[in-house]
Amino acid sequence: MITRSPVGRGSTTRRMFLAAAGAMAMLSSFTVSGAVTGATAEPLEVEKDELKFGFIKLTDMAPLAVARELGYFEDEGLFVTLEAQANWKVLLDRVITGELDGAHMLAGQPLAATIGFGTKAHIITPFSMDLNGNGITVSNEVWELMKPHIPKRADGKPVHPIKADALKPVIEKFADEGKAFKMGMVFPVSTHNYELRYWLASGGIHPGYYSPTDTSGTIKAKALLSVTPPPQMPATLEAGTIYGYCVGEPWNQAAVFKGIGVPVITDYEIWKNNPEKVFGITKEFAEKYPNTTLALTKALIRAAKWLDENNNANRVEAVKMLSRPEYVGADEKVIANSMTGTFEYEKGDKREVPDFNVFFRYFATYPYYSDAIWYLTQMRRWGQIAEPKSDEWFKETAKKVYRPDIYMKAAELLIADGKVEKADFPFGTDGFRPPVPAADIIDGIPYDGKAPNAYLDSLKIGLKGKEIVKGADVVSN
Repeated sequence: MITRSPVGRGSTTRRMFLAAAGAMAMLSSFTVSGAVTGATAEPLEVEKDELKFGFIKLTDMAPLAVARELGYFEDEGLFVTLEAQANWKVLLDRVITGELDGAHMLAGQPLAATIGFGTKAHIITPFSMDLNGNGITVSNEVWELMKPHIPKRADGKPVHPIKADALKPVIEKFADEGKAFKMGMVFPVSTHNYELRYWLASGGIHPGYYSPTDTSGTIKAKALLSVTPPPQMPATLEAGTIYGYCVGEPWNQAAVFKGIGVPVITDYEIWKNNPEKVFGITKEFAEKYPNTTLALTKALIRAAKWLDENNNANRVEAVKMLSRPEYVGADEKVIANSMTGTFEYEKGDKREVPDFNVFFRYFATYPYYSDAIWYLTQMRRWGQIAEPKSDEWFKETAKKVYRPDIYMKAAELLIADGKVEKADFPFGTDGFRPPVPAADIIDGIPYDGKAPNAYLDSLKIGLKGKEIVKGADVVSN
């Protein structure tokens, strides 16, 4: 059973506890002859030991909860408070002002802030929190309209993945009736926004452009996307304000349990093992507190490893942890539906999706430059980056934000501690994943992070080359 540490927040109490714990550890490592056995490296001399991290109530905040609950932060001399935030904007603003020392972030947030889309601030990430973990859900009404356009298996159940082609005639029907087709996503620079746009565009449905003078993201849109905070998605769908949404868990499975909607596709089916959240801190924090930054990264790596080790054997325990009100606060059964390797589409149509949530395997925690560049290409594709950019600009921007150098230093320290193995990390990499093959992406278009403009040119819908959005039109600059 996992219990919270009773250690107080006062610095004197904390230091007394650490001293006692250190002494006990040293005593327990002595044999009868007095030789030290199994001793690990001393914790880093952290510059700041009391930290407050923010998160949004989603299952992919799990590494933070695990590092807190299993004492991994304390092992590194850190005393961490975790605090749920109202929404992604508040979370980012509080990291920038220093009210939070760091946070579970949308991967697009550090990138957007650093290039000045929305709030301007230099945010970095030394740690990628997970792969996959999202889904797209539609209302029961929309699902019934989609079903005639979806191939069926011999048992009568839908063939997956379900492409947006099946949604296109539904949107056209709504348009003929004079109704706008509205969908929800969690934030303009969220993975959810880009994944929903990607899926729609792959089915010939234009999700709309942004421009410097119109940040609604609805220019030329056939489906109108707007922001809804994750925990409010099911209620907003049930109220009929939106007809579908893209969100992380447990809010797709919540729609199934409530009987108000049907998840039609997971992001694993849109892009196999796509990058999801990151842990974000300011560049100033990393420079002022370098050992603290390494220490927190070490703790998060250990937590991610625990979540995936032994074929997800710890997931049931993790689900119990996350269901508590101070973390995700959703029913255990709802969280377990995806966290334990399955995913329920319609009620009774539960399928094996062992990689729906990936926290450590496939080098999930390494902050790859190519992951950052994909997000930047989507910002450019939809007009959030208004002007054309060179391939070099994409690479330089990625390197300002994603910090594998910090990550690998933390990994090396953990290897020296005996907590992880060298094979757990991509030693020798140049910071780029191998190109994503066409078979792993819903539209069959491969992605190579080293050639971002060629990738943009290959996409049928979206800005490319010298195109910009001017008023309600796309023109060549």
